[in-house]
Order: sequence, then structure tokens, then C-alpha cells
Amino acid sequence: MAAIMDEHTPIWEEIDRAESYLVCCMFDEATSLASSILKQLLANNNHIQNERDDMLESAAMVFVQSLKQLQRTSEILKELKLVFGSLTAVPVEVFITGVCFQMSESPLTDIQGFLEEYLDNWSYEDEKYYSLSVKEASIPDTEESCFRFSIGVDKYLEVVELYVITFLATTLKDTERAISWVEKAMLPLEKRQELLRRLHSLNSSAATSSSQTSLSPQLPDQYRTKSDLLQDQNHPIVLESGHGSSRQNTTKEEILKLARQKAPCFWWFPTFNLKFGNTRIVVPSRNILLASMLLLVYYFTKKRHAAMKTVLRNKVVAMKKAVMDLWQLAFSYQVNPLAAVQPLPTARR
Repeated sequence: MAAIMDEHTPIWEEIDRAESYLVCCMFDEATSLASSILKQLLANNNHIQNERDDMLESAAMVFVQSLKQLQRTSEILKELKLVFGSLTAVPVEVFITGVCFQMSESPLTDIQGFLEEYLDNWSYEDEKYYSLSVKEASIPDTEESCFRFSIGVDKYLEVVELYVITFLATTLKDTERAISWVEKAMLPLEKRQELLRRLHSLNSSAATSSSQTSLSPQLPDQYRTKSDLLQDQNHPIVLESGHGSSRQNTTKEEILKLARQKAPCFWWFPTFNLKFGNTRIVVPSRNILLASMLLLVYYFTKKRHAAMKTVLRNKVVAMKKAVMDLWQLAFSYQVNPLAAVQPLPTARR
């Protein structure tokens, strides 16, 4: 076991160095080192599987964030596929993060192709999803290879929800297509019914809102109130050429909201800039997190110490009161002071 840990240590040190490059805003160095680590891990299967998966996810997260900081967001999914060989080999959390990043800045048609390619390359068997690219590549059906290229139902459904709920139904407003995809996909029965209920709910709410919107412009001016006319002046009608920008803004808001739910906030803000007069200090977010944890530990330790002092003080007061009560009881007994000089009664004969 010691030899295995010694073999793993250099990889983790390289990952930590890549994260340091990212925190220090050295994005080119972080991208290059993270890519090198990923290629080394994918070419070497001598590591423990769980340890190797953690290494792949950590290095890939650094790789994705570095590309975003380099303003290469539109290339994230393409680069991930190039490094890993196929999209199914990319860790699920990394793939979701890359999709969220790219959906906020790239054309929606490109994102749709990557999502459909990812979802279509899995086969549902024995309550797990197995990669079809592994079978097509004729990889031996060993226990290790099945573990490496399989994911749980919950992980697969995270990508499904991203595609049908966030992308198709919410962003593209194409609920019918989302319902059709869910009905044909290989999903567990309970999950399929849950997704269909959500999609039908979204479809009915969208139909209601669209009907209310279509009824309002048909009213003649003489039947419209003064507030309606003022509202039209404050919100003029958007021309056909402006629909694209409006949809793009809505897309960015939806995707950024989803991205904030999927990844920790400290991944999105690697550094914090503090300015005191003419002095500017760059503080890594990991240091802020560590300081916050230390303050919490200090607070709870101090609170516990104060509670223990209160308990001990109460016990001392109780013991002191008990001793005083015992002392008063001992000296409160009435003694006759003339007992010593009074003669003893004589016995009768």
C-alpha cells in the first residue's frame, strides 16, 4: 500500500500545481499542465480506480476553467472530446460544467449536437448505463473496463434533465420535442413518468401564458386603459431582428443559474481582489475558505469552553451550599448549659 501511495503522490502534486496556476491567473500554464496530466492518466491504468477517477475529475475541472478564462469557452466540449477520446469517457460533472459554460456563450446548435451525442452513446442494462463506444471498440469485457465505462442512473439523469428541461423546454421552448425524446429514451419507468409530468406542466403553463399574451394586442385602442398605453410606451414592441438577442439573454440567465447550482461557488471565483488605498491584494478563495473554517472551529470551541465553566461553577456553588447547610445543622442543636452543675438524681431504695 505504501508503494501505491508513493506512486500517486507525484500526480496529486502536479494537479495541485495546476490549480495553483489557475489561482494565480496563469491560465496558459494551467491548461497545458492539466492536459498533460489527463493524457498521462488516460494512458496509465495502474492506479486504483477510485483514486484515478478523482484525479481525472480534478485535472479536468482545472482544464475546463482555464479554457474559460482564456476566452476559449466555445472550444471546451471539443477539447474535452479530443483529450478523452470520446464524450462518454469525460466525467459527468466535468461534462455538465463544460456544457453550462459553453451554453452561455456558444451557438445553441453546437450544444445540442454534443448533448445528443453524449446521451445516445449509453445503453441501460442492470440498473446502470454502459458506454456503447466501449463495445464498438471491442474492449475486453473485464470487471475493470465495465467499471470504468459505466455510470449510475442518477448521473445519467442529470445530463437528461439538463437536455430536456433546461435546454429544450426552457431555453428553446420546444416542449413537444422534449416529450418525444423522453418517451423514446431508455429510462427507468419512474424517472420517465416524473420527467413527463414536469414537461407537461411546463407545456401547459407556456400555453396559458402565450394565450394571455395573444389576447392583449387584439384589443382596440378605445377599449384599452391609460395604464395599458403607458405600459406599451415603456416597453415598445421588439422587431423581428431583435428576437435573437432576447433569446440569447434568456439563455445566458438560465445557464448561469444552472451552473451556480452544479458547481461550488469557489470554483467560479478562484481569487478575490482587495484594495486598501493604493495597495491591491489578491487573495485565493481557498485561503478564505480555510480562514472561515478556522473561525468556526474557534467559535464553537470557545462556546463549549464557556459552557463547561458554567457547569463547573454551578457544581462548586452547590457543594458550598451543601457544606454550609451541614455546618448550620451541626451547630443548631440546643445544649443545656446547666447540665454539668446539676446533681444526678438519687436512686430510690
